[in-house]
Amino acid sequence: MCHTDLIVRDQWYPVPLPAVLGHEGAGVVEAVGEGVTSVAPGDHVIMTYNAYGTCRLCVQGRPAYCANVFAANFSGSRPDGSLTLRRGDTGIHGAFFGQSSFATHALTGERNVVKVDPTVPLDVLGPLGCGMQTGAGGVLNSLRPQAGSSIAVFGTGTVGMSAVMAAVVAGCTTVIAIDLNPQRLEPAEELGATHTVNPAEHDAVQRIREVTGDSGVDFTVDTTASPKVLRQAVDSLNHGGTCGHIGAAGIGTEVSLDMHGLLFGRSVRGIIQGDSVPSVFIPRLVELFKQGRFPVDRLVKTYAFEDIDTAAEDTERGRTVKAVLTFA
Repeated sequence: MCHTDLIVRDQWYPVPLPAVLGHEGAGVVEAVGEGVTSVAPGDHVIMTYNAYGTCRLCVQGRPAYCANVFAANFSGSRPDGSLTLRRGDTGIHGAFFGQSSFATHALTGERNVVKVDPTVPLDVLGPLGCGMQTGAGGVLNSLRPQAGSSIAVFGTGTVGMSAVMAAVVAGCTTVIAIDLNPQRLEPAEELGATHTVNPAEHDAVQRIREVTGDSGVDFTVDTTASPKVLRQAVDSLNHGGTCGHIGAAGIGTEVSLDMHGLLFGRSVRGIIQGDSVPSVFIPRLVELFKQGRFPVDRLVKTYAFEDIDTAAEDTERGRTVKAVLTFA
């Protein structure tokens, strides 16, 4: 279960209803269509985001920014407008992120399926398809910090925790995790954060400057979708620093920034899916997990699918970092 499933449920994004959501699926291939060559029945796979693969950015190797990203992932139908699901004579919107994985079976496309090592448990692998590749890729693919760099991560849910772990992999020597939920900060330290900040107790920007000798950090990552927090993430940068904006805000949400501060080489860039080419990046994350360097299993709590409402509540209240739904 991902934050995006919850905001679509709440119609922050206008996905047509009724719909089957779910977009971090993992499972075993039962059958393939004619012409499919990358996977075969019996393969273990992760399902990830969808892209049509023909636009300028797809061809350039940036499929997360496909010109048809909304149609490919949020339209609730195939490219020709046809539906993938029915209940009796009633059409149900599916094809959510090309998969609609809140179901016992998912109909998906070859482009958004990644074959993975069958020895790794599927309940650990599923979250790599969106939230974890977004956080880790935001650091490793988008910001690309050099060893010895400093970074502050605002929000320590799935995306933020993955960013913290990726910062450790990259060799960042100052990794600051910021969250209002104190239950998230201790795990962040266990996963590699060198410092933690609770904004309910300390001014986050001031505390970051104290940690860095008043210079600010080289990189920040905002996962919260809060305009106030994005402003803090930019204000926490040193001269020349870069803020990666990852949080999925409602359409039309605006933010106010200090234009004078931006003049000093500071920059803000939006990041979708961690700039990941899934067939390349996800196997790398799996290898890091197998080496113990990207311990995603420590974030996961499994729920039987019939407990989906409990999983959603626990996710929203911060009791669970990554809820994974399983079928008996």
